[in-house]
This record gives sequence, structure tokens and C-alpha cells, in this order.
Amino acid sequence: MAREWTPSSWRERAAKQQPTWPDATAVDEVLKVLSGYPPLVFAGESRQLRQDLGRVARGEALLLQAGDCAESFDSFNAVSIRERLRLILQMAVVLTYSTGVPVVKTGRIAGQFAKPRSADFENVGGRELPSFRGHIVNDPAPTESARIPDPTRLLQAYQQSAATLNLLRAFTKGGFADLARVHAWNLEFVAQSPEGGRYEALANDIDRALRFMSACGVNTESVPHLHEVDFYTSHEALILGYEEALTRQDSLTGDWYDCSAHMVWIGERTRELDGAHVEFFRGIHNPIGCKIGPAATADEVVELCDALDPERAEGRLTLITRMGADSIGDRLPPILRAVRDSGHPVVWACDPMHGNTFTSNSGHKTRHFDAILAEIRGFFAAHAEVGTWPGGVHVELTSDDVTECLGGAEALSDDELDLRYETICDPRLNGRQSLDLAFEVAEMLRSA
Repeated sequence: MAREWTPSSWRERAAKQQPTWPDATAVDEVLKVLSGYPPLVFAGESRQLRQDLGRVARGEALLLQAGDCAESFDSFNAVSIRERLRLILQMAVVLTYSTGVPVVKTGRIAGQFAKPRSADFENVGGRELPSFRGHIVNDPAPTESARIPDPTRLLQAYQQSAATLNLLRAFTKGGFADLARVHAWNLEFVAQSPEGGRYEALANDIDRALRFMSACGVNTESVPHLHEVDFYTSHEALILGYEEALTRQDSLTGDWYDCSAHMVWIGERTRELDGAHVEFFRGIHNPIGCKIGPAATADEVVELCDALDPERAEGRLTLITRMGADSIGDRLPPILRAVRDSGHPVVWACDPMHGNTFTSNSGHKTRHFDAILAEIRGFFAAHAEVGTWPGGVHVELTSDDVTECLGGAEALSDDELDLRYETICDPRLNGRQSLDLAFEVAEMLRSA
């Protein structure tokens, strides 16, 4: 028989990557306040996302999951939210046209504040300081006091998430996401791109399709789906006390939902079968994800599927592979076969970022655009070999003109990383590199 689950049953298990709060009483008081706050998202919205992801699992749609590596309290503003949304919408239009299937748009936004770290302490300017664990926990400033975990930051994370969600809903339902408008942005990008000629044919094809639809009376005014979009939020549910405080029982179904986001995922560092994160995730009814790295075995992944999706429900579980460009060709096919043969209808997504991170000669943590593309190609090839559906991509990006990842159409070099290296954690694709990625993936899909 399955063990009894409650929103707090994870506390009986070992919980990795949790902050070392200096005052347990203060944490409990903050969590009590959070537990009385309204939900950030609603159970019905998460159920709709499960239905949409069920289509991805059946090979009838694609998943685009994208956003910042870690959201910041310092750079929070309406323009930043708008531009990140705009970029994801642009990428989705390119992918939709190329595949002929809808794209499920899910942002790493309105909650992506916590970051796992490889060690509790890090060397900053020759000083040993507690690791920065995201703005929901502490501050990145290189001082002892700034690095002390502060539970009031949990409340600030909630408030920023609520404001972000409010703006996202206004943009996605109020005309900002109109298909004709988004396509005009893409035409502008192609005209200004150093490799615009490569993308021009695809952009012109989309333009002709829109004109044909308009001539037939199908336009953004007559069809609401062309004027607005469904956009979902997601984040790594790392700080389990925060997630528990925002977990609510649905009044319609009686099921429990983590109402901090539509979708939450377990990271590579916290996916132990007997760990606290798997225990918490097995009881919530949100669509959930789990990162799978190159060390994972086929048996381990099937056991995770059994624990997290015992009912084998379409749209429930997304496996996000992060193997590295050099490993994916060997590591992924056996896992695909094992999960397929087990009968679990998972969504497969490729995270081509984390397995390709390295420290450059200039001392910056970075990723190379070519390696990111190589892992996506390996992901598609592995699925073609096994006969499964490559459900989507999961990328870290920003609309800002940062210089954090090498390569791309502008051939960003190591000595240029210093120009605008602004991330508070991991290197992100900038706006131009992100759209380059979308067009490159579109060409891969068209070729396939």
C-alpha cells in the first residue's frame, strides 16, 4: 500500500539543499503567514496545463520552457517581464510554424528564485562566505551579513511572484500576444540579424500563411486564440517549507496542489527516491518535472517514474534531460527505451544548458552556443533512434543584451564576456542568441 501523504510528510525525510536558517522560530512565523495568503495560481489552471502536456506526451504538441536562471529582487520591473515574455512568444511562433503543432509555453518565471549549490561555502574575492542560494534565501553581496539566510525574503518572493503573474495575465490576454504582432517582431529580428538570410525564407512562409488566413476571414480579430495565449509559470521547487506553505486542497476535487506555480520540478541534486523532494512531489497533483543528468541509470529513472507517476497519467510527469553534448548520444537512448517499455507516458524535454557549463580562460562560468545546439541535435537523434517523441526544450535565457554565453550568430568570444556579464548565478542566452536558437531548432525540425 502507498504511504499516507500530507503536505508536511516530506519533513520525515532528508531534505537536501535547504537553507541553514539561523532562527527556526522566525521561519515558522513566516511560513504561517504564507500559508494564509491567497494561492498564486489555481488548481484549474494546473489541470489545464496537465491536459496541454498530455498532448505533448502523445506527440501532438511541443513544450517550450524558458526563462531566467534565477529571478532577482534587484532587477524586478514591468519592462523586464514584458521583454522576457515577448522573447518566449517569438520563439514559440517560429517553432509552431515549423512543426505544425501547438507549442505549450511555460516560463521559468514568477517563482524561480532559489538555486541549488554544490557547496555550502564559496570563495569570493579571497574570502570564504556562505554560498548565495538565490534571492529567496540571501543576498549575493560579498559580505558575511548579506549571506545570512533571511526568512522574510520568502514573503518578498511571494509578493514579487504575485505581481509578475498579474502582469503576465494582462499581457497574454490583453492583445500583447496577438499573433500578427509577434510575427512582426520576428520579421524585425530577421531584418537585423547577421544571419537573416538563413531565416528569411521561414519568416516569409509564416507571413504568407498569415495573409492567406486573413484573406479567408481568419484573423486575430475573429479568432480569439490568435489574439491571446495560454502562458504558464514554473520553477524548481527547492525550498520545501515555502512550497508546503503554498500548497492548497482543491475545493472541487479534494486533491492537493502546490499553488506557487502551475508546474514545479525536482532538480538533479535532489531527486533521491527516499528524499524529501520526491516525497513532497508524489502527493501534489500539479504537472511536475524532474531533471535527469548523465549519471542516471535507466533503472533509476523508471523507479522515479513509478514513484512520481504511479497512475501513468499523460501530462503528469516531464523528464528534463541534461546530459551534455558529449554524453547524450550514449546515455539517453537506453533511458528512453526503459521508460517507453515501462508504459509511463512522460513528456521528454531537453535542457541543453546545464550539461555544457564550463569555466572559460577569463574565469567566467559560461556555455558555448554550439554545444547547446549539439545537445539538442543529440536529443532529437536519440528519440529518432528509439522512436519516441522529442517533446521540447528547456533553456535559460534573458531578453537583455548580456554577454554570458559564447558563440551564436555574433560569435561572442571569451574576451567579450566581461562587457555585460550580469547573471547572479548561471550564464544565460541573450535575446539574439535565444531567437537564433529557435530558428536553428526550427530548421532541425523541418529537416527531420
